[in-house]
Amino acid sequence: MDKLPKCGANYVPLTPITFLKRAAMVYSNRPSVIYRGVRFTWRQTYERCCRLASALRSLNVVRNDVVSVLAPNVPAIYEMHFAVPMAGAVLNTINTRLDAQNIATILKHSEAKVFFVDYQYVPLARDALRVLVANSQNSGRPEKLMPLVVVIDDVDQPTGTRLGALEYEQLVSQGNPGHVPAEITNEWDPISLNYTSGTTSEPKGVVYSHRGAYLSTLSLILGWEMKSEPVYLWSLPMFHCNGWTFTWGVAARGGTNVCIRNTTAVEIYDSIVSHNVTHMCCAPIVFNILTRLRVAEEVEQTACRGSGETKSKARNQHLDAGGRRREGPRDDGKRVEGWENNGEIVLRGSSIMKGYLKDEKATAKAFRNGWFFTGMLGWSTRWIPRNQGQVERRDNLRRRKYKQRGGRGCVVQAPISSGAAVVAMPHPKWGRAHVHLLH
Repeated sequence: MDKLPKCGANYVPLTPITFLKRAAMVYSNRPSVIYRGVRFTWRQTYERCCRLASALRSLNVVRNDVVSVLAPNVPAIYEMHFAVPMAGAVLNTINTRLDAQNIATILKHSEAKVFFVDYQYVPLARDALRVLVANSQNSGRPEKLMPLVVVIDDVDQPTGTRLGALEYEQLVSQGNPGHVPAEITNEWDPISLNYTSGTTSEPKGVVYSHRGAYLSTLSLILGWEMKSEPVYLWSLPMFHCNGWTFTWGVAARGGTNVCIRNTTAVEIYDSIVSHNVTHMCCAPIVFNILTRLRVAEEVEQTACRGSGETKSKARNQHLDAGGRRREGPRDDGKRVEGWENNGEIVLRGSSIMKGYLKDEKATAKAFRNGWFFTGMLGWSTRWIPRNQGQVERRDNLRRRKYKQRGGRGCVVQAPISSGAAVVAMPHPKWGRAHVHLLH
């Protein structure tokens, strides 16, 4: 058996790009993207992605170049999850809640070749580019740090907003619909670059591979038991860990992406009713937004959260008899008292990142003895009869400095800390706090 060959016929590198190709063939006339008055089918989405990939190549985007995007959940950012890797490049989705300084830092560190900006964020992007120019004056090669800027105008109701000469829909229209996507010869090649929120240190660039994205997507749709042709509402930002890989997962199931620009209760409820939404992901703050409207009493489809270095986001999440949240495989056995232990959560699997961009020291520190050390605290519980473990994670409580953004996080007593100091900067919607644990 060892002499049997591995060849192009029986071995193909794993990449989520194949999900789009299959959707274009199997679900060609099914709606792929809905945004206000705009609808695309999977055949059209595939063609648009080919056009955009072609246009990127015409802008001299080559293998492993970084393409950044600052946008809400509009069709363009969804298409870029396929078009950018189809051009051989790496997608960097930027958190729209960051300030100009942080965005400039990301653009500089990633050496983004092209910077796509939704019209709504042009003022923020302009400020970030000014900071980038100012910080690069002493670099000796400031021109190398400046990306090409492409404005994403509203595809439903164009505003005419520009930041330079390039515009997204114009690029798409100029691209070749018959473009042959860049061949992925190594599934370990990078597909995306996401920056951590800096909960434990300065933001770091987290690199994911085609293989990791592909397997994480399959794990996600299997774990969530997502059936064919779902209707997925984008209440979760696509900039957050590539939408927990649902960007690729919806294509894998031939589903429909319902895009919304703003995460408001009215827009969410209207979308659910109008499009018969079957799935959505929400952080607790989104549930708060929904319940404030008092339109519905229960939303059953949920997904849990995790760190930016692993894409295993949508695991089973439920409450135990004590009302505490549990994450991991559901087990109907009885919890054995006295078996709880606390410590740092460590992980391993194909959904883990490749490493931190330009930071070998941090990568080596994160990967030790065949495990990824998350820096998050967890309380483990052993269950019977199968002795399958579960972990209760007290949100993103870290061993070092902790920053809350978007309603995420809480402070609990932990044996490693003797106290905590909180400096709060309240936000009317998202909330924000800095917590220092005292060892």
